[in-house]
Amino acid sequence: MTVLGSGHQVSMTRSINGRLNLRVGEVVEVRNEAEILSTLDGDGRLDGLPFMPEMLKFCGQRFRVYKSAHKTCDTIQKTGLRRMNHAVHLDGLRCDGGLHGGCQAACLLFWKEAWLKRVSDCPSHDQSSGPHGELGCGRDRLFAAVRTGADKSNPDEEVFSCQATELRRATAPLPWWDMRQYLQDLLSGNVSLLHFLWVAAMALFNMVQQKRGGRGYPYFEGKLPANKTPSMTLGINPGDLVEVKSKAEIEQTLGVNSRNRGLWFDVEMLPYCNRRFRVLQRVERLIDEKSGKMIRLSNDCLILDGVTCSSDYSYKRRFCPRSIYPYWREIWLKKAD
Repeated sequence: MTVLGSGHQVSMTRSINGRLNLRVGEVVEVRNEAEILSTLDGDGRLDGLPFMPEMLKFCGQRFRVYKSAHKTCDTIQKTGLRRMNHAVHLDGLRCDGGLHGGCQAACLLFWKEAWLKRVSDCPSHDQSSGPHGELGCGRDRLFAAVRTGADKSNPDEEVFSCQATELRRATAPLPWWDMRQYLQDLLSGNVSLLHFLWVAAMALFNMVQQKRGGRGYPYFEGKLPANKTPSMTLGINPGDLVEVKSKAEIEQTLGVNSRNRGLWFDVEMLPYCNRRFRVLQRVERLIDEKSGKMIRLSNDCLILDGVTCSSDYSYKRRFCPRSIYPYWREIWLKKAD
């Protein structure tokens, strides 16, 4: 529904029945463009979540559900987990940034269940009857919503809007101690029972260690002053095979703040040490999720194919399904034969 007032367009989210209660592994079909546009408000959003123009090319195609997106980590204010309703991630569908200034973050896309329909041989489960009728958001408005204007302090600098920048508006706070989220992790198929028990045992061990003043698992620490971390240029290119250095080697490149020239080495990156991967791409520009401005990176930054954050080791974002690509310095890698 769109309400006009004082010469401006005020957006109100349509209320629709788009609850499929999808589980990991189910096959879904992305609805056609007209159906999806009819679910959106005047700013191209449903429940605060933008449907981005980069997603239009997937209309009419079928994909498997990768994870239920009933929760996600807050990468804007770093508060922990946030709750999202009736959304999933689809296998392999990441934003290419083509209409967002060439952003190279390659974020996993969020899909509201209202934008999908279940593919099933059983007629009783057929969800082909979706939202129809007058468009809630026109195609032109959908594309225009990508750019919110210019930075007031720098008129030449564009400000972008995407699912990552609007994440807090599309979610609600979710305390890590709310046990219902972990039940949903299991019931949706996001996490297997065996994996859940392993992570729970590790979390219990770390709680005991914290009370005793001991080290948690896994543990690492930077060895250098924060302002004196080294660099290395290996001439690594996309497609090259590289090996992640050992934990001990990487510790020698980090400051006491666990950073190398400003880039944080996260605990979720430790399981990839001593393993080999292909370089997916070099990252040179990203949208800052807090401001919407494009950041140009001056130092080396890489993402590796198949290397994503598991959220197993961070208690404030345990089992986040977002599968964000961690960023790697060349000095943390070595070329493999």
